[in-house]
Amino acid sequence: MASKRISQSSISRLTRRRPAASIIAHHPSAARCVHQSTRMPAMAASNSRLRPTLQPLHQPVSLLKPAAAIGGSRTIFIQTENTPNPDALKFLPNHPILPPGLSSPFLEYLNPRSTITPPHPSPLAASLMNIDGITSVFYGADFITVTKAADANWAHVKPEVFSLITEAVTSGAPIVNITENISGHGGQEGLEEDSLSYNENDSEVVGMIKELLETRIRPAIQEDGGDIEFRGFEDGNVMLKLRGACRTCDSSTVTLKNGIEGMLMHYIEEVKGVVQVLDQEEEIALAEFSKFEEKLKKQKGPDAIASTVGKGSLDTVPG
Repeated sequence: MASKRISQSSISRLTRRRPAASIIAHHPSAARCVHQSTRMPAMAASNSRLRPTLQPLHQPVSLLKPAAAIGGSRTIFIQTENTPNPDALKFLPNHPILPPGLSSPFLEYLNPRSTITPPHPSPLAASLMNIDGITSVFYGADFITVTKAADANWAHVKPEVFSLITEAVTSGAPIVNITENISGHGGQEGLEEDSLSYNENDSEVVGMIKELLETRIRPAIQEDGGDIEFRGFEDGNVMLKLRGACRTCDSSTVTLKNGIEGMLMHYIEEVKGVVQVLDQEEEIALAEFSKFEEKLKKQKGPDAIASTVGKGSLDTVPG
């Protein structure tokens, strides 16, 4: 019985509340100090709602959601990509550009009049062409390539282009309208049918050329903000035309000869070469530019103004 009483008294002393513990219990601040001394404090659940969070891609909210999104409109994030042509920029608004059902894989507007004439007028293209320094607008399936004049500065032009594309996409209105073409003459550069599409009347060689252009070459050119047209196959020569950023690029000849021609001749033995097709206006412009180059070469001196860098240009002519 004595041992039992001793055990009970020992238990009562061991379980007796200590004064220090009661102080900690009655002073939460003291307990918090002890907690902080051992590890970093955890964020309270009530304050977790105030903790800032990052949007996807770790971008600020203002970059992902334009001001129009506050009112409940759709949000967009326009990306830009450089092209081999320093005077052309590729804009990707993450939004379909061409109207559904259009057989042509692209539309190109080379002057302000073409943006308002049938069969595919575009209010956005008209607004872009009104920007001082913009020379052409090219629509791909999901991208827009804007080309400027050589003397225009992207630092001045690019913000306005951004603003117009953002406004057009967020408005929900169609970027390209389809109207009846009574005159029969289209104002836009584009085909009623994709030139690389299958045609039962094509020969076996032409079919192979189209397939190679469609699967191996077109994706690379579209990546650079342009497209390609097949204009025919004559005497072993493949007739092609470059569009978009590639149309006015200084390296377009290199692209045709070293890239496209080499690949076609490697896979198709009937192909002997590639010829770049120029429209009448482009041929006239090229001829006038060649005359201007020749004139500058004769007059070259300390005050001569250099032309664009490229093969055969003034900058490569020995002094």
